[in-house]
Amino acid sequence: MDPSIKLYSNCGDRLTNPAKYRRLVGRLIYLTHTRPDIAYSVGHLSQFLAAPPDMHYQAALRVVRYLKNELGKGLFFSSQNDTKVKGFSDSHWGSCIDTRRSVTGFCFFIGKSLVSWKRKTQKTMSRSSAKVEYRH
Repeated sequence: MDPSIKLYSNCGDRLTNPAKYRRLVGRLIYLTHTRPDIAYSVGHLSQFLAAPPDMHYQAALRVVRYLKNELGKGLFFSSQNDTKVKGFSDSHWGSCIDTRRSVTGFCFFIGKSLVSWKRKTQKTMSRSSAKVEYRH
């Protein structure tokens, strides 16, 4: 997704056929099982399935173009891996324009292989970035 564009519920005109958008996002959700690089974008796009604006459909098509140009990316499990476990997490405080809720994500690696990841919009609103990290 283009990081300079902020998507929210009232940005642009409503789609005349939202089923087309829902089908596309559903297929992208299925792809996130093997393509964690699109998980954040697809998770963000899936928040607007009820009444998606046209800008959201354009953003979803941008994800499809990215996938088309990056066919070789995805999960890779090497046979020659060490057993070091590494984990990373991050929170984006107040990133949802509509609800002002924070987005938290994490990923875990065994060696160089990604084995677990998640992106979640927190249920409660935090008033500072320190509280976001604490709730994670």
